[in-house]
Amino acid sequence: MASSSASGAARTILHVDLDAFYCAVEEQRDRTLRGRAFAVGAKAQDRGVVASCSYPARRCGVRSAMAMSLAQRLCPHLIVVSPRHSHYRAVSAQVMELLRSFTPQLEQLSIDEAFLDVTQLVATNPTFAGGSLALEIQRRVFEELGLSCSLGVASNKMVAKIATDCGKATVTTGHSPQALCMVEPGQEAEFLAPLPVSALWGVGPKLEARLKDLGIETIGALSKWPERDLMRRFGRHGADLSQHARGIDKREIVTERESKSISSETTFVQDVEEWEGLHEALQEQAQSVAKELQEQKLQATTVKLKLRWSDFSFSTRQTTLLSSTDAAPVIEEAATALLTRLWVGAEPVRLLGVGVSGLSTVRQLGLFDDNTPREAATSEIHTPQVKPQTEAELHAREERQQRLREALALLEARFGSDVVHRGARPNEGTS
Repeated sequence: MASSSASGAARTILHVDLDAFYCAVEEQRDRTLRGRAFAVGAKAQDRGVVASCSYPARRCGVRSAMAMSLAQRLCPHLIVVSPRHSHYRAVSAQVMELLRSFTPQLEQLSIDEAFLDVTQLVATNPTFAGGSLALEIQRRVFEELGLSCSLGVASNKMVAKIATDCGKATVTTGHSPQALCMVEPGQEAEFLAPLPVSALWGVGPKLEARLKDLGIETIGALSKWPERDLMRRFGRHGADLSQHARGIDKREIVTERESKSISSETTFVQDVEEWEGLHEALQEQAQSVAKELQEQKLQATTVKLKLRWSDFSFSTRQTTLLSSTDAAPVIEEAATALLTRLWVGAEPVRLLGVGVSGLSTVRQLGLFDDNTPREAATSEIHTPQVKPQTEAELHAREERQQRLREALALLEARFGSDVVHRGARPNEGTS
């Protein structure tokens, strides 16, 4: 079953992934790195992790997120290059600007990945039929920015992303793959069927092991399992598993402002096993995230916590607040609640990160603000005579509303999103 647009026609979604992005940027700076095994990241003595590695390094077994010390054991001649994140962000912005020249319907996943909804572009421009548009994007990214990218083309985001991964996996030249993989509408389930269940979004090692205990090792086998039983075993996530296994993903493109997030992370010099150390880092990160929100005049509705364990696996949890905030105490309280649920005492933690999303510059309606529609003042007879408020009065009122929003958010962080409900107005509902 193909994903459809509002008009009912099958969508055309592209997933664009820059090949070994950090390394490609470093090769532009230093041409002597081309064809050599090197990795971008902090040095091993600083407990560094591989942020990106060249394709010759990958042939030695080096991978992203690997400890640099292990990478250097696998590849003794590995060159380690210190990262230049500000430069990577600048180059990434150039890539995204180029992609937006094709369509404004762009969702940036990370510094080197994006989804594009090109349904209308393909429908109105016959020259972009089939894989022609994807090839044109590859050509322009390479010729204008000197970067290689791989693309997946499908009727929805999930299948397009998996198509990119599959396309890259088929290229074994040891160079930037610049792969292109297309999945025709109606062929999603057939394309996914032979792949391992771990290829699906949301299937990590623990869930993969539970599925294998049931004899489910491929996406095809998962697609045939009764959805009701998956829901019984895995709750709401079971329904998503069943849908995704059949190639169904109805999620729309989320544009830049909606998808934007702010985060702060700490990689510890030594694994931390005590609550005090973890909570201290969490407090610092909450302060950092709040400061960034305030500087950008943004507020957030979702708080996320990320932990990397000593075996380099990740765990994340997130919670949505009752009202948006830019206050450090609120972010800290929510993140602390997540930490108490995610961390079991004495489990070694290598990295801790706090992030926020659901960002908006729009001031949230206060609990006591008048939210009834206001009629236009078309006649002096109907214009209410209200005493103008001074700037100091307006500022004091806004401060009271902000303190109230923070108090509500703290309540929700501690006791859950159902702790506060909006009351009914007089004569509202049944008596």
